Amino acid sequence: MLKLSINGQPREFAAVLTVADLVQELSLTGKRVAIERNGEIVPRSTFADTSLASGDALEIVVAVGGG
Repeated sequence: MLKLSINGQPREFAAVLTVADLVQELSLTGKRVAIERNGEIVPRSTFADTSLASGDALEIVVAVGGG
């Protein structure tokens, strides 16, 4: 079980291994998101290569368009 803090809230996941997996699990695929892991921005190009570990703190921001 992977225990993460997402936007200050504790969450647990069974099969999330990378940031890309997390984006899919949270139904954020295709949306404009910015993710910070343990105080460092994770470039979108590295989502699939960035592993997650229990205890990681993530901040996720989803861009919302409007006008």
